[in-house]
Amino acid sequence: MNRHRRRPFPARITATIATSALLAGALAACSGPAGGGGNGGGSGEGDPDSLTMWTFKQSHVEPLQNAAKTFEEETGISVDVQAYTPDDAFITKVQAAAQTGDLPDVMEVHTHGDDFTFGGAGLLEDLSDDVDDDWSSRFLPAVAEDGTVTPAYYEQSLAEGSKTAGIEEGQRFSVPFTIGTFGIVYANKERLEAAGVTEAPKTWEEFVAALDAVKKTNPDDGGVSIGFQSSTTGLEWLMQPMAYGQLGKDDFGALFGQDPAKNFASPHGVKVLETYNQIQPYWMPGTQSLTIDDADIAFAQGKSTFDIGGTFTLAFLAQNGMDAENIVTFPVPAPEGGAIDDLQLAPFGLTGLSVSATTGNKDGALQWIKYLSEQDVAATFAQDALDVPPVDLGDDPSSTVGPVLGAMIGAFGEGENAYNPGDTSYRPAAYDAAQVGDAVMELTPLATQDVAAVSTTVATLIDTFWSQSK
Repeated sequence: MNRHRRRPFPARITATIATSALLAGALAACSGPAGGGGNGGGSGEGDPDSLTMWTFKQSHVEPLQNAAKTFEEETGISVDVQAYTPDDAFITKVQAAAQTGDLPDVMEVHTHGDDFTFGGAGLLEDLSDDVDDDWSSRFLPAVAEDGTVTPAYYEQSLAEGSKTAGIEEGQRFSVPFTIGTFGIVYANKERLEAAGVTEAPKTWEEFVAALDAVKKTNPDDGGVSIGFQSSTTGLEWLMQPMAYGQLGKDDFGALFGQDPAKNFASPHGVKVLETYNQIQPYWMPGTQSLTIDDADIAFAQGKSTFDIGGTFTLAFLAQNGMDAENIVTFPVPAPEGGAIDDLQLAPFGLTGLSVSATTGNKDGALQWIKYLSEQDVAATFAQDALDVPPVDLGDDPSSTVGPVLGAMIGAFGEGENAYNPGDTSYRPAAYDAAQVGDAVMELTPLATQDVAAVSTTVATLIDTFWSQSK
């Protein structure tokens, strides 16, 4: 299965892809203005009535083909959509095409990943002059500028061995196509109702109460699954959103700081761990050894009643036989009396759309990717692909994309009331989430250490990371 989301954040930003030096060498091997994806055959003069598009997501092919049919009806331009999966195969295909001058006109890429790598190597058009305010206004504000080289991303590109070497501040190599976030709880609707739970939990206490009610009616398969084989999932997808709602932005960030009065060994840290440990009786047996895919499949097969993931989990569940109409989704809720009453989740870009620098039909390529950001087109794609679009769908997204996707989009927010997994500014540069995740797993689900021991261990780890950062 090809799902770039299977890596816990922030690894998604730096997807395992070829170095920009290799790609730059491949581009240099092209003689003359190479054509784009079969539209120019190396001449640079493409067919104005056809485009080729590549994606690394098989689940996007049919929805894109559906959109291409209506696009052709409106513009007369056909789009040939091709998938190369998994990610490594996609990268290999791009490398080979760069060597032969046979890149496609349009590519779906990892946002702030291969868009920057390909862009730094000269394989993509700089769209900074093409994406005007009117186009940008279609996107949710939180992701409207995704695909643009910010000062921070430029600084990262200067590091030795950077895969994004060659990018320049202000360049734009993609526009948003799919977005998402972590901290989404999936629940089996039929089992919730059978246990008397008729509404999605709005507080942590209601969540735990729902877990308890379902466990009583389904003792063998009423638990929660998560892919603890990657220990950061429990830490970053469940505990941290809850802690952010419990403590608020500043005190949450202080957990990862150097002040012993506010870090994980402090009363705040102990409180967070105690609250998180309330989930301990409800883990699906064996979840500590499951991969992320295995945990999702367990939920789809009815072996668990709750599953922790992200917005991007939905399509995989459907691919594995889960009926979307039997799913209730809600964001990880904050505890009652916490700093944030209505905890929201900040979305981030997952994939974007890029135009090849060697296309012979740039105008057509821009028409196509702009068409995909029209509200009705984006809504239809979202329904077909079960993926969240970056386009503003209005005050009632459920009316256009259905209750499941609509509920997830409704959980999005900005500002201090929104947990943002992309913000790591409060952590030391040497921070290792896997080590922290492993330590927290000793509390739950492994139950080999108590709260006091784990709070001390985590605080000590973070102190070490700060020392290493200096």
